Amino acid sequence: MDIIILLIACSFTIAAGFLIAFLWAVRNGQYDDKYTPSVRILLDEEGKNKVVGRKNEVK
Repeated sequence: MDIIILLIACSFTIAAGFLIAFLWAVRNGQYDDKYTPSVRILLDEEGKNKVVGRKNEVK
């Protein structure tokens, strides 16, 4: 029975460590996307091309 309590305590400690690491990364801007907004205008919109292509298909 003692080992279950020890395993639960260890799992909570590890989970808290991952939560703290995640919050630290978010606050430091690790997940900020600085590349995509600057090149979004250069990329074609595939959704419009696919819809037009479907209308011209012969069934």
